[in-house]
Amino acid sequence: MKNYQQALYDAEVLCQNKPHWPKGHYVKAQALSGLGRIEEALKEFLYCVALNPEWNSMKMEAQKIMCEMFFPAFENVHDSLTTPFCNRTSYTRLKPAFLSSINTQSSSEDGPTAESSKETILRLTKNPSQENDVYRCIDSSISHHDFYFEENKKTLGKVLSSLPSASLKRKFSSDVGDFQNLDVPSKIPRKDGDAPSGNSASFPIKEIPTNLMDASDFECSLCMRLFYEPVTTPCGHTFCLKCLERCLDHNPHCPLCKEKLSDFLASRTYKKTILTEELIVRYFPEELSERKKVYEEEMKELSNLNKDVPIFVCTMAFPTIPCPLHVFEPRYRLMIRRCMETGTKQFGMCLTDELKGFADYGCMLEIRNVKFFPDGRSVVDTVGVRRFRVLSHGQRDGYNTANIEYLEDEKVDGAEYDELVRIHDSVYDQAVSWFTSLKDNMKVQILNHFGPMPGKEREPQSNPSGPAWYWWLLAVLPLENRAQLAILAMTSLKDRLVAIRRVLIFVTRKRPR
Repeated sequence: MKNYQQALYDAEVLCQNKPHWPKGHYVKAQALSGLGRIEEALKEFLYCVALNPEWNSMKMEAQKIMCEMFFPAFENVHDSLTTPFCNRTSYTRLKPAFLSSINTQSSSEDGPTAESSKETILRLTKNPSQENDVYRCIDSSISHHDFYFEENKKTLGKVLSSLPSASLKRKFSSDVGDFQNLDVPSKIPRKDGDAPSGNSASFPIKEIPTNLMDASDFECSLCMRLFYEPVTTPCGHTFCLKCLERCLDHNPHCPLCKEKLSDFLASRTYKKTILTEELIVRYFPEELSERKKVYEEEMKELSNLNKDVPIFVCTMAFPTIPCPLHVFEPRYRLMIRRCMETGTKQFGMCLTDELKGFADYGCMLEIRNVKFFPDGRSVVDTVGVRRFRVLSHGQRDGYNTANIEYLEDEKVDGAEYDELVRIHDSVYDQAVSWFTSLKDNMKVQILNHFGPMPGKEREPQSNPSGPAWYWWLLAVLPLENRAQLAILAMTSLKDRLVAIRRVLIFVTRKRPR
């Protein structure tokens, strides 16, 4: 009838007359639970556990109460908890090992009482699946997990210490001592190196039974593999760093709850979730070693600058010449990030080709700086490094790749070298004369985009790709991309100088008066 107050009165009378009758305490626990007096209800349920470990329906009710008490839903979180923890999406996932252990009966009379209570406390307060979502960074003075653990320890200690039976007090007193020494990972020291004090002190380490730990509790919901470099979003969901970034390439929202992560995406201040990483290192070292091995193999494969080199299909690029890029496509966001992660900071730039996808010649670009925006776009500052020829075309995760070989100019000596120097000096002077004759507004635009013209080098063959001023001139001259590509593919400096001289003569004659 849900008349909980009257039911409580009747149950108290019944418990006084029959203090060792489990059903009396069960009725009292239900009445207290209906009145919202959760702590007192938990005490009565623990009585029932001690008096009749085989009562399965009672154990299920006790389980619900303890789950609600130690891992509350959002609307039931205590007001004293910090705001970031309250905002975390909370859920309870009980392991099969826990459910099966509730129904296990020990042989001795005292065994089931102490052991069932102790295991229930340990397993409900130390559930790995709950710790997956706890966010803790090195900079925090005390983690939300430590704070919440302290709150639960005080509550459970108060409940257990209030048990009236002398024999139960003796049994539960040792359990409370064990509970205070639960295996909570040591707190990360602050940056100044001082040991934490007060409530933030770390607890002595005690092993958790291995049957309670399962690597599946630490799997990323995106890649379905063990967490590697776990990070937690402001909305409280944990993913592998690389998995989260790939999702944010396509949509600036949390993959699970769809909360907007634009600010998180713009700042790029990812901090690993230390607690989750500590638990994986401690309890799953073999799985972590295998996961790390797979990651290192992937990075090694991506670091090869001759095989499967990432190709950005966009425009012409030249050695030594800056090439700023606006990156907004998800595939190129991934490509740029991988170039940064591997440490090479290089990728190829090629023109598009209707038949092959991209041209057979291009220029390697080196990333100097990347600026991110809240919507995931970025501006990438790059500069040309060296030319290459494409040997074969390919693809990886949506972007183009290629096996390449690098191009170098053929060096000459003797009479051929003297002739090369003469042509080099002559074309340089011709280029300076042409640029000087341009209108001021045109010169300003060129200088703002490409910078000043490099000076003449004393040794034309000092650079495998030729003098820098030549590539600057080729970039600013009004030539079609196909014509520029043909000159880029030449490995003879003399032939390139002759070609650019013809272009200078043509543009000088056609200049409007």
